[in-house]
Amino acid sequence: MIDLTFFESIVRAFIPLFAIMDPFISVPIFLSLTRKDNPAKKRLIAMEAVGIAAGLLFLFLLFGQGLLSVLGISLASMQIAGGIILVIMGIELVLSLSFPKEKGKSKKVSPAAVVIGTPLLTGPGVITTAIILSGQYGILVTSIASVLALAFTWFILRHSDSVTKLIGETGTELLSRIMGLLLVAIAVQFILSGIKGVF
Repeated sequence: MIDLTFFESIVRAFIPLFAIMDPFISVPIFLSLTRKDNPAKKRLIAMEAVGIAAGLLFLFLLFGQGLLSVLGISLASMQIAGGIILVIMGIELVLSLSFPKEKGKSKKVSPAAVVIGTPLLTGPGVITTAIILSGQYGILVTSIASVLALAFTWFILRHSDSVTKLIGETGTELLSRIMGLLLVAIAVQFILSGIKGVF
């Protein structure tokens, strides 16, 4: 006999995780950061981004705040650090700047994948939620819910290139500027929330 309570628990854990992860907000930013990449590269970056998000999510799901305590890092500090990174990326998009990067070495992971993976997908909110849910429903249920949320997120990012075809190159460039401004606004909110958390 199927244990409906088990599946209900998965659904109840999935909903807040997916809502806070909110991949729909990441799609336009993903398109902006990858506007110069071909479809194959975009798919790879989407996979890398979800992989980074998954690694960080399960790291904190399994080891929780104990890891932060050992390192002496608070969630508020992570919010501030993530906000600073997003500010830099947002400025690059809005002003079409390109900060100097070290040449001569191949990049194993795209900077876009890192930014989308964290703090956009798996940020302090998702980390905190995962820790709380694991206490309510257990590690197994929360892990399954996390895998489902990440799978849906990957699917959404994976097919974001369809949006690029729909709006065209000019539309993508315009979207890039707008999303750059939005990215800075999100970053400022991250930083303000982090500062509030510290004090």
